[in-house]
Amino acid sequence: MRIDGYAPIEDYALIGDGRTAALVARDGSIDWWCLPNFDSPSVFAAIVDAGRGGTFALEPAIGFDSTRRYLPNTNVLQTTFVTDRGSVRVVDALTIPDRRLSPMRELVRSVEGLSGTVPMRWRFAPRFNYGAGRTRPEWRGRIPVATCGAEAMAVPSWNAGMPAWDGSSVGATFDLEAGQRALLAVSAAYAEPLVFPPRRELEARLDATIAFWQQWAPVRAIDGPWRDQMVRSALLLKALIFAPSGANVAAPTTSLPEAIGGPRNWDYRFCWIRDSNFIIDALMELGAYDEARSLFWWFMQATALTEPAIHVLYRLDGGLGMAERGLDLSGYRASQPVRVGNSAVEQTQLDIYGDLMESAWLFSRGPHRIDTDTGEVLARIADHVCDIWRQPDSGIWEVRNGPFHFTHSKVMCWVALDRATRLAARSALPSRQAARWQREASAIRAFVDTHCWSDRLRSYTRTAGSGDVDASLLVMALLHYDDPRSDRINGTIDAVMRELRDGDFVYRYRAADGVPGGEGCFLNCSFWLVGALARAERVTEATALMHRLVGRANDVGLYSEAIDARTGAFLGNFPQALVHLALINAACALSKAGTCAD
Repeated sequence: MRIDGYAPIEDYALIGDGRTAALVARDGSIDWWCLPNFDSPSVFAAIVDAGRGGTFALEPAIGFDSTRRYLPNTNVLQTTFVTDRGSVRVVDALTIPDRRLSPMRELVRSVEGLSGTVPMRWRFAPRFNYGAGRTRPEWRGRIPVATCGAEAMAVPSWNAGMPAWDGSSVGATFDLEAGQRALLAVSAAYAEPLVFPPRRELEARLDATIAFWQQWAPVRAIDGPWRDQMVRSALLLKALIFAPSGANVAAPTTSLPEAIGGPRNWDYRFCWIRDSNFIIDALMELGAYDEARSLFWWFMQATALTEPAIHVLYRLDGGLGMAERGLDLSGYRASQPVRVGNSAVEQTQLDIYGDLMESAWLFSRGPHRIDTDTGEVLARIADHVCDIWRQPDSGIWEVRNGPFHFTHSKVMCWVALDRATRLAARSALPSRQAARWQREASAIRAFVDTHCWSDRLRSYTRTAGSGDVDASLLVMALLHYDDPRSDRINGTIDAVMRELRDGDFVYRYRAADGVPGGEGCFLNCSFWLVGALARAERVTEATALMHRLVGRANDVGLYSEAIDARTGAFLGNFPQALVHLALINAACALSKAGTCAD
């Protein structure tokens, strides 16, 4: 049920084509779609402004209940609407382009009558440029077209009523009997000719899109008790990889709030270096070697612009991130501001060096090799880490009241130098500075073990000398900073559960971070806890928590960034790649620990 026009975040499902993505609500409304790419301005943004954001609604014209699923092993959504007069089924997809002249981006909505006769209605209301553009309605033949500057969108339809413009929106009503089929599509173009596809080509591309996903998914090397969840996560990750460059988008949305009505609303439509080791590890585990190779080389190309210094995030085309600014939108359930761009790009975050070097280490352990030139770049980055690891930084959570000496950041600097040393031992990096890397890695470990440990807490601490903990400390077990079964790692796991856990969920931290307002529990932290418990051989605890967490996905198996521990409502940008990466990591850790789930 919508509140003031807003659907719960967990009511959305994603459809994507590897270039952009759309969010479809349980009631059939598409409330988010950016064109032509993930990080382009929106044409539908009702999810962050129900009144002015724009939407594409398709639903029964009378009361209904709905259920939905993804077609098996695909990112194609099927929604079944049941009314007192009958039922219909809607299939939604962003189609994969074929080799012929086709729309730059294409949305297909296929409607099939299942029983009775159901009155249906649809309304197409694009609002270009985050709602700031002026939509110009027109006709081209019998097809309604909306334009704004260089953007154009056509809405061909078949058996879906007689469309009529009402201001800058177009729609129609129609009755659908059992056995009948209707079809609607959106053909979008940017600074290029607008193509009007015939019905047979749309249906053929829809079939080909289903086949594409089904051919990709079964080849994933996935087995075990969490297979269904891993397959869904793998399909989501594939949809969030920007096909033209190989970069992965952290989430396809901006400014979905970490607390309703609060200001913690960020743009995640970028590629974060820190996600690299998690996603490359996941892709390798899944057998997605082509995607892992593309992502690794994208990272090396992007970082070549700034090495040996590395930026926190990059645009999907490899350029530096955009400056943060606010939009004139009301925000999800009045959660303001609505932002585009992300000022984290200006921060110093030392952990990203460990993330990049861990990515290189994981990549080199697969069916790949690191060439001489890339090895030289990585060696220069390792030298740079030796120079900078003693500096404070803003940390993995991008706090805005720092810098501090974050334990996680120091540990990741150790990871960078440890992996560089290992790569040099395998002749993947030049070894002329390997002795220095080893010395500095030992110095980092001495700093962490001395200044970032609390005898009182029996745990590593959030920052050097502090008395609190942070969920990022769980990564120490995941990256083998110490034996995952050691007293120090187990003590840290216990402290995180004692200080940050709320039921099945884990807060990132409880310290001030320079941003007002509260936040939900970040779901990746809960899956990190599962992985840490599994590696510590606390398999019973890990398995029980994993069972409960997989039950917290929405009805189509997706997770948002965060969750309200009290109500279970989703919070933050959706769907969140890092959560699904953490799920895959936890499932792999449990599998390697030899667990058997019922």
